[in-house]
Amino acid sequence: QQGIIVLIGARDEGRGRKAVETLKQEGIKAWLVELDVTAQSTIEGAATQIDRDFGRLDILINNAGIGLQLGPASKVEMEHLRTTLDTNLFGAFAVTKVFLPLLRKANSPRIVNLSSTLGSIFHLSDPEWIGYHMNFVSYSISKAALNAMTVLFAAELRDTPIKVNAVEPGYTATDLTNHQGFQTTQEAVKVILKFATIPDDGPTGGYFDILGRIPW
Repeated sequence: QQGIIVLIGARDEGRGRKAVETLKQEGIKAWLVELDVTAQSTIEGAATQIDRDFGRLDILINNAGIGLQLGPASKVEMEHLRTTLDTNLFGAFAVTKVFLPLLRKANSPRIVNLSSTLGSIFHLSDPEWIGYHMNFVSYSISKAALNAMTVLFAAELRDTPIKVNAVEPGYTATDLTNHQGFQTTQEAVKVILKFATIPDDGPTGGYFDILGRIPW
């Protein structure tokens, strides 16, 4: 709606094309990019495609995320922890690293990492916090690590036009939450859009929800 071409990274071609067609019906320019963040070959292929078709990337939104296995930390299976980290952390890291040359070609490039309050160590360590007993262990570990990744990339890129921030969309009704949550996707996307289009004097290396900074 702001005139930005939307590149939808999808590991399922059918679902990706359906999403593209939905956006096109709303008058939005959208393209499908085959991308599985756990497969390095598709990450590199996506970067090649974007470079060929557009020559640069203005905005990277790392939003691929999964959540597996509720329960206390001592009961988490290592396989589930590794699988969660593969998507939520290593996937975001790999995509960011490969796409950096494309972002460097843009005038005001932005990287937005979708985090969660469940990744805030400040909140996770507070027995009075509403999510203290949720025991979404693998997910929380992955998002806390994603927050650290955000800070480290932002520090490296501080003297460039690239701004890197982590955002907390809020508890939203999606497939990941079994369609339970306090808000719709239309409401959740507001903070993502805000930091995808922040002005050149905006922050970098921060952790935000729609109301402002939140504690790490």
